[in-house]
Amino acid sequence: MTTEPTKWGQQTLFDRANVAAYSFGVENAWIARPFGRLVWGTDAGRFYEATRVLAEVPDGAAVLDVPCGGGVALRGLRPGQQVRYVGADISPDMLSRARHRAAQLGVAGAEFHIADITKLPFTDAEFDLCVSFNGLHCLPDPAAAVRELARCLKPGGRLVGDSLVRGAGWRYDRVLDVFGRAGVFGPGGTLGELMGWMADAGFTVDTLEQSGAVAHFSAHR
Repeated sequence: MTTEPTKWGQQTLFDRANVAAYSFGVENAWIARPFGRLVWGTDAGRFYEATRVLAEVPDGAAVLDVPCGGGVALRGLRPGQQVRYVGADISPDMLSRARHRAAQLGVAGAEFHIADITKLPFTDAEFDLCVSFNGLHCLPDPAAAVRELARCLKPGGRLVGDSLVRGAGWRYDRVLDVFGRAGVFGPGGTLGELMGWMADAGFTVDTLEQSGAVAHFSAHR
């Protein structure tokens, strides 16, 4: 009778530790840059540059950030920018951090939702921009997630993000396997599979660039 509660208790502690470690690392470029080069063979600076896409949307636009994590993409907003920012994540701990981050940055009216990326609580064609950073490789069904993101975007709406991909090198794939066995990552996919998920969801890919084991993408519906 005690095995299952203990198991779930251990999982909860592991999840919280993982959230704390990831959030601290991704928020601090001095950690993320060497970690990215060493583990994934990539320049983490490209991720920070990609968040600037939020500053490009006009006032009055609606932006969906999923999975929003601890709210690192909020740094891309312009001071005083008047957009509807909505962050969604399946982790309550991540959402708590994102709310705190939004308050620190003075992002008025930011919304946060606990949600499964494959079953988002939003109407069809609700958003002008969706950003999805560092998330698809964590999911059991990334193709379903991409279809759901397409559903939530307006015609012409943009999807910008990144994901770890398989096939960039044996040592990167081995690290992906380690994180997969730990329950942190899902099955993932290759660069070609990522392109296929987008095409099947009705996206037109504008840019798709690989840096080490990380694929950076921009597409429109």
